[in-house]
Amino acid sequence: MEPVAFLKYFKGQKHFAGVAKKLSAPPGEKIHLNGLIGSAKTIWTANLFQELRQNMVLLLNDREEAAYFYDDLNNLRLAKPALFFPSSYKRSIQYGQPEQENIVQRTETLNKLHDNEESCLIVSYPEALVETVISQPNLEKNTLQVAVSDKISIEFINEFLYEYGFERVDFVYEPGQFSVRGSIVDVFSYSNEDPYRLDFFGDEVESIRSFNIDNQISKETFRKITVVPNIQNEELEGNRVSVFEFLPADTLYFGNDMNQFFHQVDDIHRQTILAKAEEDNLKKMIITGEALKKQLHSKTVCDWGTDLCFEPNFVVKFSHARQPVFNKKFDLLGENLEEHQNDGYEIFILSNQEKQIERLQAIFQDIKTAVHFTPVNFTLHEGFVDHDLKICCYTDHQIFERYHRFKLKSRKAQREAISLKELNMLHPGDYVVHIDHGIGKFAGLVRTEINGKMQEAIRLVYKNNDSLLVNIHSLHRISKYKGKDGTEPNLNKLGTGAWQKMKNSTKSKVKDIAKELIALYAERLAEKGFAFSPDSYLQTELEASFIYEDTPDQEKATAAVKEDMEKQIPMDRLVCGDVGFGKTEVAIRAAFKAVTDSKQVAVLVPTTILALQHYKTFSERLENFPVTVAYISRFKSAAEIKQTLADLAAGKVDILIGTHRLVSKDVKFKNLGLLIIDEEQKFGVSVKDKLKKLKVNVDTLTLTATPIPRTLQFSLMGARDLSIIQTPPPNRYPIITEVHGFNEQLIREAILYEVARNGQVFFIHNRVQNIYEVEATIRKIVPGISTAVGHGQMEGRQLEKVMLGFINGDHDVLIATTIIESGLDIPNANTMIINHAENYGLSDLHQLRGRVGRSNKKAFCYLITPPLSAVSAEARRRLKAIEEFSDLGSGFNIAMQDLDIRGAGNLLGAEQSGFIADIGFETYHRILNEAIQELRQEEEFKNVFKEEDQKQAQAFLNIKFTQDCQVDTDLELLFPDSYIPGSSERMLLYRELDNIENREQLDLFRNSLKDRFGPFPAETRELLEVVKLRWKAIELGMEKIILKEGKMICYFISDQQSPFYQSALFMKIVQYVQRGKTKGQMRERSNKLTLTFSNVPNVETAGYILEEIIGEVAAAAK
Repeated sequence: MEPVAFLKYFKGQKHFAGVAKKLSAPPGEKIHLNGLIGSAKTIWTANLFQELRQNMVLLLNDREEAAYFYDDLNNLRLAKPALFFPSSYKRSIQYGQPEQENIVQRTETLNKLHDNEESCLIVSYPEALVETVISQPNLEKNTLQVAVSDKISIEFINEFLYEYGFERVDFVYEPGQFSVRGSIVDVFSYSNEDPYRLDFFGDEVESIRSFNIDNQISKETFRKITVVPNIQNEELEGNRVSVFEFLPADTLYFGNDMNQFFHQVDDIHRQTILAKAEEDNLKKMIITGEALKKQLHSKTVCDWGTDLCFEPNFVVKFSHARQPVFNKKFDLLGENLEEHQNDGYEIFILSNQEKQIERLQAIFQDIKTAVHFTPVNFTLHEGFVDHDLKICCYTDHQIFERYHRFKLKSRKAQREAISLKELNMLHPGDYVVHIDHGIGKFAGLVRTEINGKMQEAIRLVYKNNDSLLVNIHSLHRISKYKGKDGTEPNLNKLGTGAWQKMKNSTKSKVKDIAKELIALYAERLAEKGFAFSPDSYLQTELEASFIYEDTPDQEKATAAVKEDMEKQIPMDRLVCGDVGFGKTEVAIRAAFKAVTDSKQVAVLVPTTILALQHYKTFSERLENFPVTVAYISRFKSAAEIKQTLADLAAGKVDILIGTHRLVSKDVKFKNLGLLIIDEEQKFGVSVKDKLKKLKVNVDTLTLTATPIPRTLQFSLMGARDLSIIQTPPPNRYPIITEVHGFNEQLIREAILYEVARNGQVFFIHNRVQNIYEVEATIRKIVPGISTAVGHGQMEGRQLEKVMLGFINGDHDVLIATTIIESGLDIPNANTMIINHAENYGLSDLHQLRGRVGRSNKKAFCYLITPPLSAVSAEARRRLKAIEEFSDLGSGFNIAMQDLDIRGAGNLLGAEQSGFIADIGFETYHRILNEAIQELRQEEEFKNVFKEEDQKQAQAFLNIKFTQDCQVDTDLELLFPDSYIPGSSERMLLYRELDNIENREQLDLFRNSLKDRFGPFPAETRELLEVVKLRWKAIELGMEKIILKEGKMICYFISDQQSPFYQSALFMKIVQYVQRGKTKGQMRERSNKLTLTFSNVPNVETAGYILEEIIGEVAAAAK
């Protein structure tokens, strides 16, 4: 059912016409809509707005409530008129920290109100309204209107922008920036969420388009635009007013407990004055709740709460009830709906996922309930029952007890992309790895002259200050060095064979490990195991009761595990997914499947505390099913353990959870069917050996949180069954991450807020020396709370006792070192404060932060640092990135190559991490791929790899006789300074161009260049052809091309043992040359085979020649 049809049902309410009439009377009415519940408020607002088409302001009590209201309006198809009016700050004015994106949203709203072209619905909250705004006349005075065909000089725009506080930069990615490149001006106005690009022809505006900040490519074209500076800027002269004064007189004001709303505004006002007493014009920037309330005396106000602020002159009473809580007891839900149905109620179930509706229908069939409901294909925040209209509106996220997420406009994805771009950018002084020469330092772009022509190259500095110039066509051979965070690599020396030697020894080690993996796999294929039966109805019920929605990856992983279990061959599957991505759920489902077939399950975990945690999780998930879960650990007495083991041997225990104690001789299973191992890499060698014996014919499922790099997955495809869970649960709360200086008030508020909602707090401080002083400070800041300290130098039992106490809720705040990053799951702890966050690597921060936000509560992570000016640039970039990526798994793995390193180490054995630190991650990857490719060719393994896996892996890894071709020329090929002024931007573009892999990417690159910098100069046009030339050469097995003095010399593969020389391709090239169609000469000198052509003046001609050879070879092949 569509929103329009859905809303019509509620227009029939007997009071609707009366309320609409009252609202359209002259301003000054005070109305009380008493008894509206949940999303009925939004439905009423939407219907009244469509009826009256007047401006409406909705005042809600906090940002979250406002965001859900706004989200509901969007879902009811009112996205265009609905505007969210946030605070200009991250949290609120009293803490400082302006948020650009919020300022843009505020300005956009004011701009729309000023243009007054159509009525709007403005949703806001106290922190936003306590701030004053610029007045209408001042807004006009401070804006610039530009239209196509306007006569206006670039100088004038430059001056205007400069005067209004815009900052000139190389390329624009934040509001308040502009850049000028030749005849193109980019400007990011505060009144639009994308920046604009103005293209001039002389002094006339030829075109105006908006563009994407991430790839800088144009999006849509405009006839005219308005450029607005930062209206929060205190330097802008003129008086400031409350936002109410910006609105027309007939605006309607709706609120939920308005008295409380204005009290909150007063509260924030008071705290801001206390916090920022020394700021001069603070009084001008904020307004009291009392003053706002006065402004509403003469306006029409409608309150649907109970704490009213005006005496109403018109009251309507509604008979509504909340959607009941069923605690996922579907029989109760069925009874409730049946009852309503028999009383003549119409039943709507709202869900934006078809699958959820199907699941509900299946559940109702299972429990034999004859409920007929109308599915509605969007969702609202809170379900309700309307007794007046006899309508039941239930939401699926409340039925299944899931967190429902709101969506606000956000440039988050683009900002994340920019953060990543910054992390991967090369800055002078950065360590880089050149695949042929090893680790050096990047020293910037330099100009060189070759045969009288200018070229650009990159200078790398090696040991003893030796320099190496790398031409811009070989940039793909360079990568930024990524090893363990914070450790500096040793520089290599040029001209010695040490680097090559190191690469070769790494390759042979990698090969040995991979060989062992593949051999184990082959062995397993020959074994016979137990084939489990297909899913039972109990299995379906268990899966339907999962509190979160299954992500596509989770579904795939579950299906793959079950499929493996139903086969005769013993399963050996690795499920890999970030912290909190639902791996445990996959394990629980597999365990349950085994138990329903009367088999026992062993769950092996690395620590005692984890054993207890898994025991709790498994028991809670399986409490409504006939399953016995037990665990053995040091916390149990010898007698209890003895009893548990006796029950296990007798078959009374279905699932046993424990540490390596599980592999002891005295643990005897009656009928073991499935072994689940959590974080296998954390176990010692002896445990692993015992596991190997256990594993041979028992189905095994291994879980790990360390990501496995994508290339590795493909390389190992077929050697290990992998399931990767990359998508975070869609309805997990994002973790609100903020960087702050040390601020006692902030720490006090964070701890008190968490404790007030019965939660707990982690305070991370990574120095054992003064950790007890930190505890004393926290007790001083927040008297009366219970604290505990945990660190790695404590005696094992004592540490476990502290942790257990925290898990059981005995302490409010745990002050700990990073010891907590390994797999602790405390759903009740949802605030984390990390002291001296600038000292942590990206992945450490990410892993630490993953400890909170693990239940359906909002989570916070505060990164406490010294003033950012005192922090290194690299650390600033890290903090910025972690703050941007507040969602779980939000593309983080891309930035976290050091985690990838751990992943590779864990999969291939820990000693690998050492190699990676020596040679850098990307080089390690290349070597690994080569090693696996060579193994694939070996006879003994050919039959192990499945055909389709082979093909997929081949397509992904793109196997050719040569992986690369070096191009040397004396032509002028570069981006001239006059075309792209900034050297860091040129560097970025050279790298991007050099790493392009196909035609499509090249066309995109071309268009984006033209779009950003205007038409190409000749030397740039030629430069773009080099990439195509290199592709063609690689296809023909050429390793190097020299294009100098009008001649082209192509060098074939130097390794004479290469299979290339036995291939059909090589034979066809030889035949082609022999036929003499071309002027090419083939000759061999000092074991190198070359093909030389004369009269090749430019890259384009060279390309035609190779294209012709490829065409002839292809024709001959037919």
